[in-house]
Amino acid sequence: MIVTETIDIVVPCYNEEEVLKIFYEETKKILDSINNYTFQFILVDDGSRDKTLSIMKELAEIYPDVSYLSFSRNFGKEAAMYAGLRYSSGDYVIVMDADLQHPPALIPEMVAGVKEGYDCVAAMRTTRTNEAKIRSLFSRMFYRLSNMLTDVSLVQGAVDFRIMSRQMVNAVLDLSEVQRFSKGIFSWVGFKTKWLPYENIERTIGSTKWSFWNLFKYALDGITAFSIVPLRLVSIMGFFISVFAFIYIIITITKALITGIDVPGYVTTLSTILFLGGIIELSLGILGEYIGHIYMESKNRPIFILKQTNINLTDKYK
Repeated sequence: MIVTETIDIVVPCYNEEEVLKIFYEETKKILDSINNYTFQFILVDDGSRDKTLSIMKELAEIYPDVSYLSFSRNFGKEAAMYAGLRYSSGDYVIVMDADLQHPPALIPEMVAGVKEGYDCVAAMRTTRTNEAKIRSLFSRMFYRLSNMLTDVSLVQGAVDFRIMSRQMVNAVLDLSEVQRFSKGIFSWVGFKTKWLPYENIERTIGSTKWSFWNLFKYALDGITAFSIVPLRLVSIMGFFISVFAFIYIIITITKALITGIDVPGYVTTLSTILFLGGIIELSLGILGEYIGHIYMESKNRPIFILKQTNINLTDKYK
């Protein structure tokens, strides 16, 4: 007798009315070719302002392998991924986007990877075709900077598209911080991971929901969530500035005693004031980021608020 294992597919959705049906159809074609596994879609509506939720309900009425969760408002992709994982029950869980930039054709390879004994099989982009050069540059800089400053190692080009064992999913759920950076969390919990390279796929339907500013904030959250190195850099910077100032004072006093009173130049004084002012503002900004994290976490607010679902809830999540 063949034992059938279950795999849940968590799909965060925000204003995906144009592509959601196509996503289901294309992904379903791939899943039908995989034997000995039962698949269940968990579509998460992240407070969409279009007909995404209506389409989810329509799919759920037609196809028994479709479940949906809908938030009371937009809480962000990180919250949507967490909610999908929270309400999943499969032996394995796949996380992927609905825009088809995460190629469903990789799923058989992912399933084969967990059969080999890996706890996680994740996708990584090897190219950034048709992406703005400035965006690609900042992405590469982020990965390098993150790996320098944090204790977690992020693979260049890593995306959220992956399959995880139930043990790894439970470990991810144990990290219940409100301000989430899943790429870092996936790495931090450990577990044996296999990486699948793929070439970037241009989005042909709909538009990206990630602006440059949103990506910048996301990257900043990622670094401050897993590292206190910026705080240490502020301390080191303050120490060296203090040492430099002390030496400068000694030199100035000595020069005044030997050659008489010397009035510093206007340019030197102004440059020094502006430099120190900039350092102070930068230091306050770094401190503010960490204090902001503490402030948000101390509120103990829920990561998301569920408005409606067709999943039979056995417990209440606030």
